[in-house]
Amino acid sequence: MKRFWSHAVAVPRPEGGHAVLLDGRPLRLPGGAPLATPCLALAEAIAAEWQAAGGEKGGEMTMEAVPLTRLLGTAQDRVAPDPVAMVAGLAKFGETDLLCYRAADPSLAEIQAREWQPVLDWIAAAHDAPLRVTAGLMPVAQPPESLAALHAAVATHGVEELTALGLAVPSLGSLVLGLALSAGRLTAAEAHRLGTLDEDWQERRWGTDPEAEERRIRAAADVALAERFLALVRT
Repeated sequence: MKRFWSHAVAVPRPEGGHAVLLDGRPLRLPGGAPLATPCLALAEAIAAEWQAAGGEKGGEMTMEAVPLTRLLGTAQDRVAPDPVAMVAGLAKFGETDLLCYRAADPSLAEIQAREWQPVLDWIAAAHDAPLRVTAGLMPVAQPPESLAALHAAVATHGVEELTALGLAVPSLGSLVLGLALSAGRLTAAEAHRLGTLDEDWQERRWGTDPEAEERRIRAAADVALAERFLALVRT
């Protein structure tokens, strides 16, 4: 789309929170509702990405240039109407968490144990949610009490935080890594490295797969965006 504005600014809303104005007009979501956030820092960051998008008035831009806007729009339009469903969907990742499945190859399994077990120990201590570990791909049943504790941990997150988790957790393939990211136990880069441990090991052994590399790059960007969104929401 063509850039039709010259100036993007964050402003207080009379009803509370903050909005973003494009040449004095409120930035609106596709459904027509004005974009709004309780967080000044997030509103200012969104205004900054719209100020940069497309260069100057009349320039071309895509929604890829405004990722924070897209995330906040998801929070408003999709998560806020039914956060309970979002909590349940995210909590379900705990049933088959990536960190609980170790490789049959002893050398890779050793790396997984060294790198993943400290995070599993953390989730057990921080949320009273010990998880069982298995070798191979056959599912292992997790303790119901642990799954309930993980569900409760996810449910403590607000709508915007759930939206960030909704981006990070599928990208990482792990609820445990997502919760560690949210808690500040891991950075986005650390969480992504742990989430791609198997792929990195395979590449060192067999060489680079361009499609897999592209997926990893996209996942890394998503996890980094989730981390930034969480930080802005909590400022």
